[in-house]
Amino acid sequence: MAKNANAAFMKELTPSADLAKVVGSKPLPRTEVVKKLWAYIKKNDLQDKKNKRNINADASLKAVFGGKSVVNMFEMTKLVSKHLK
Repeated sequence: MAKNANAAFMKELTPSADLAKVVGSKPLPRTEVVKKLWAYIKKNDLQDKKNKRNINADASLKAVFGGKSVVNMFEMTKLVSKHLK
């Protein structure tokens, strides 16, 4: 059969030191990184109350978000990609 198209998507990536503070330092597929980020956001109540698409960064997330204090969901994914190798 054809190669698994999701292989790249499921490839384990190593988080940067900044991202590791949020999701842990062991290599994870991108999907797991996003899942853990959301768990962190929800646990720390960082989702904006009025605009649910926005994430209000705490100190740990600010480092991941390039110093921004508020990012939207789509921007978050892009910024997090820069922290995965």
